[in-house]
Order: sequence, then structure tokens, then C-alpha cells
Amino acid sequence: MRGVRKILIAVNGSKEVLRQGLELAGDEKCWVTVVKVVPENEGDLDLTGVKDVGDILAGGVGRDIAEIRGIADAEGALVKTRVETGAVHERILEVAEEERCDVIVLGRRERSWLRKLFGDNVVGKVIRGASCPVLVVAAGA
Repeated sequence: MRGVRKILIAVNGSKEVLRQGLELAGDEKCWVTVVKVVPENEGDLDLTGVKDVGDILAGGVGRDIAEIRGIADAEGALVKTRVETGAVHERILEVAEEERCDVIVLGRRERSWLRKLFGDNVVGKVIRGASCPVLVVAAGA
């Protein structure tokens, strides 16, 4: 993949996506942005019985970012991390445009036939909407 200067790695909880994206970035000697997209809450958080749900959600994202940075450090890579909120495929595409990325790396988990039929296909939407190549990694847990 000659000519790659910037890679966007969209993490979905899989460490394999991050590792493979960082490996590609190391091979190409390019810049890396890692994005974690948190879907917007569509429910009533006041009914959960938790006093400050925002702190709990932020703590989970904070752990994710620390883990991303830990893996990047172990791989010897410098990464820019971004946490975004909204529709997952839309935010991935927007960040790729903002960061002027040449490649998007994201993971795809095996899904049941029911989820394939009715589920939200983020990978397909990113591929159809991207203005750059998309590398899809088989993502384990």
C-alpha cells in the first residue's frame, strides 16, 4: 500500500483491529489516529438507579483509551486518540475526512443470521461512504 500517510483505526473493543492497524502503520511509517465511537444514549438515564451515569460511561471510555495507548506503546507507535459520540459509521467517516486519512481500518465480528438480517451493518455503511480504501479485519473479542 504505497503512498499511505495517515491511517484511521476505528476500534470496537477488539485488540486485533488495533494491532493489525498499528502493524500496517509501522510497515508504511505513517501517522495513526485511533477513534472510539460511543453511540448516543437513546434511553432515560434517570431511571437506571445510578446517581452519575456520566462518570460511569466516561470511566469505561477512559479505560479503553488507556488500553489503546498501552498497546500502542508496546508496539512502539505514537497514536492520536479521539473519542466521538454519535452514529458509529457517520462519525468514523467524518473523522476520516477531518484527519485526511488515506486508509480506514476497522473490525468485523461474526454475527448471527438474525443480526445480519436486522442488525446495523456499520462495516458496510463505512465501505459505501468512504472516500478512501477500507481495510476490514476479522475481529475477535
